[in-house]
Amino acid sequence: MGDPANFVQAHIPGAVLVEPRELVDGTPPAVGRLPDQQRLTHLFERLGYRPDLEIVLYDEEGGGWAGRLAWTLDIIKHPRWAYLNGGIHAWHAAGLPLEAGNPPDIEPTAVALDFDHAPIAEIPDVLAAIETGNETIWDVRSAEEYSGQKSGSQRAGHIPGAVNLDWMALKDPTRALRLKENLTELLAVHGVTGEQPIITHCQTHHRSGLSYMIGRLLGWQIRAYQGSWSEWGNREDTPIETGA
Repeated sequence: MGDPANFVQAHIPGAVLVEPRELVDGTPPAVGRLPDQQRLTHLFERLGYRPDLEIVLYDEEGGGWAGRLAWTLDIIKHPRWAYLNGGIHAWHAAGLPLEAGNPPDIEPTAVALDFDHAPIAEIPDVLAAIETGNETIWDVRSAEEYSGQKSGSQRAGHIPGAVNLDWMALKDPTRALRLKENLTELLAVHGVTGEQPIITHCQTHHRSGLSYMIGRLLGWQIRAYQGSWSEWGNREDTPIETGA
């Protein structure tokens, strides 16, 4: 997962490239929603996808886009994925080999995708979580976005009742962007324990790719609000709170 120019410069031997734009719909305002089935089918055909593959995910930023792909794989009912902790930065820091050059030529495969919508949360799901309190809403945007000091949408603030833990706090820059070693303790301090189901989001469900993947790796029941704040904050009928 990552930028094509960076991939050409250095990648793990044998890796195939998925560009971020291939995993998002791109239609404003909720640009991060899932692409339609035709686009996803084309992507997985291009990748030479087979249901029996073990897929190892990595990116160049410590897990956001890798997590977004993990979410997509869950949606197409492909459970056999793993995350390379820290991505290419950790790989390189460990002294492991890299290669340069264009992505390899792959023989396309015929793909028939079957969707499971359980990993996806929509506005009614978030509203129900606000009303009942039976799900944790985990906002991984910055504290400034959460409080309403900064916004990429028409309205600023956060979903009522949401807890905030910035995605940047989940990865360790001193350990080549691997996940924090004390992750479960850090999450618990911020009210994310996995004791009840979780809905996670950010601005476009890119940063929350990491929080979704962490929830899955911890064995928690988690789904992602795919519209995220770009949808919620650009509507007039969604409840919003401001402040820390």
